[in-house]
Amino acid sequence: MLQLLLAALFFTGIHVVVSGTRLRDALLARFGERAFRAGFSLLSLFGLGWLVQAYRGAPYIETWGQLIWFKPVAVALMLPAFLLAVIGLTTPGPTAVGGEGQLQREEPARGILRVTRHPFLWGVALWALLHLIGNGDLAALVLFGSFLVLVLVGTRSIDAKRRWAWGEHWERFAAVTSNLPFVAIGQGRNVWKPREIGGWRPALAVLLYLLVLHFHARWFGVSPWP
Repeated sequence: MLQLLLAALFFTGIHVVVSGTRLRDALLARFGERAFRAGFSLLSLFGLGWLVQAYRGAPYIETWGQLIWFKPVAVALMLPAFLLAVIGLTTPGPTAVGGEGQLQREEPARGILRVTRHPFLWGVALWALLHLIGNGDLAALVLFGSFLVLVLVGTRSIDAKRRWAWGEHWERFAAVTSNLPFVAIGQGRNVWKPREIGGWRPALAVLLYLLVLHFHARWFGVSPWP
């Protein structure tokens, strides 16, 4: 369990401390953007690999135990998690790396960005929350809790960095979007236009969802069904 705790601290720490503070600016000035991105990507991959490996080797310590009744709920809610993550990952936007050019468009928030300016991260958050609730053991609490904390802190950190770097251009984008999904639409600051998303992105998300659902027991050793 100690390895898992250390891996979780490392993985979340490099994102919160390195990427989410002014230390990032100092490193960018020192090494340049390309070198910083390459180094940070390598550290992130190492941290993710360490986290997964430590989770696999962690002992089973029950907290509230597996919630069998929750499995159908998780299966149903994983579909919107896949939709948010896959559509968000395949949609160019100002919150993505190198996406600042999107702020110059006449409508900077289109497609899934009308729902939330962080669709991929909210997809990951929903995935993490569902697995945290459903597994009911200490290792799952550490693993999925780390992802959940990272996403919740990360969305605010990204917003703060973009606001500081791009000023009024970011404010124009933020005025018609929201961090939490559907808040901007609910407040009348944007409107839902699903046609902008296209057909292939949701189709890809559904295909991946069905593949993971079908092979979940084989790949991860746990059946998603009661």
